Amino acid sequence: MQKFAALDAEDLAVVSAHMQDAVLLVGDMSFRKAAKQFALVANRFAWDAEEDCQRRRTGLHFDRVLAVKTQNIRIAEKDAVLSLLSIGFKEADAPSGDVLLTFSGGGTVRLTVECLECQMQDLGPAWPAAHVPAHKLDDEKAP
Repeated sequence: MQKFAALDAEDLAVVSAHMQDAVLLVGDMSFRKAAKQFALVANRFAWDAEEDCQRRRTGLHFDRVLAVKTQNIRIAEKDAVLSLLSIGFKEADAPSGDVLLTFSGGGTVRLTVECLECQMQDLGPAWPAAHVPAHKLDDEKAP
């Protein structure tokens, strides 16, 4: 079971690697404006597992969030499935900046943060996954 905290872009890259190919429902994301917290729960592919093809239920949250903007995600469709590709951070006026969660199909969630404060934690045991996620590069597309 994994547990990480991220306070800078380098730390967030580690969290991103562990969360790559996590799947979640739109309804599994929430922004608590008064608490300045954005959180989600996902089924991450356990790239770190010694045994192949496992998933784990994982919580991920960001603190000190000022605003959340989405693009190409239908927020009203709570049962729509998202597949997380990456999480990045672009510093603006240090230490503030934007966290960008990028999903397959072009969906994004942009978090404007006072500073980067992220925590990721596995919430329970692993279970078998049907297959290992695979990605095609643009130059591998059929003509």
